Amino acid sequence: MDLNLRNKRALVCGSTQGIGRAIAVELAQLGASITLISRNEEKLQQVAGELDTQQGQQHDYIIADFSDPYDLNIQVQAYLKEQREVHILVNNTGGPAGGPITEAISDEFVSAFNQHLIANHLLAKAVIPYMKDAKYGRIINVISTSVKQPLQGLGVSNTIRGAVASWAKTMANELGQFGITVNNVLPGATRTGRLESIIENKAKKTDKAVDAIEESMMAEIPARRFAEPEEVAAAAAFLATPAAAYINGINVPVDGGRTGCL
Repeated sequence: MDLNLRNKRALVCGSTQGIGRAIAVELAQLGASITLISRNEEKLQQVAGELDTQQGQQHDYIIADFSDPYDLNIQVQAYLKEQREVHILVNNTGGPAGGPITEAISDEFVSAFNQHLIANHLLAKAVIPYMKDAKYGRIINVISTSVKQPLQGLGVSNTIRGAVASWAKTMANELGQFGITVNNVLPGATRTGRLESIIENKAKKTDKAVDAIEESMMAEIPARRFAEPEEVAAAAAFLATPAAAYINGINVPVDGGRTGCL
């Protein structure tokens, strides 16, 4: 099985923490050179310095904020004029705030749409020409299991994640002929700062202990535990490799079996 990513460059978004950081680490271990994208330069420098460096790998970073997708595009386009090579794009950014859809205001949908779908689209359009030239491309979107089964209390997120999944499937159909695949990784409950925040908020609203909330959430997962970021990263990294060349336009849940549909 060919899992070798030497001489490949990956742009990894939201890569200073959680799942994004774990994906950057995994891709670097497979030999890819990594371009980290996030808004915190201090954290970017720290993660870049921790990545595996061997066999000519060169890691760098782009400072950008996903809340302003057009500035993000400008920063990436300026970078590409110098680098002129990208084989892997990992679209990943923090999810919208929770809450019932009936209580959501229109600005929340617009903000989430820009931060997720528009940012993803601008980044994909920026790197596709380089992928076509290389006859090798992997666009991997970290979304949510809500694209298969909406999650309670995440009205805006359910809506926007579904839009991103449909966008990705459409793009996969158009790009497959160029050796470019587009796939989605759907993390379930994963031990990240976002999950900790969700659990703490639930504990406060229900006046229950954090441990009790965790136990009730894990009881819904056949694996009876939360995922580690590295487990989600392993799925994303495989989709980035030559071995996954014929996997295109799919949603891959990494959720311990929690999603109740096929």
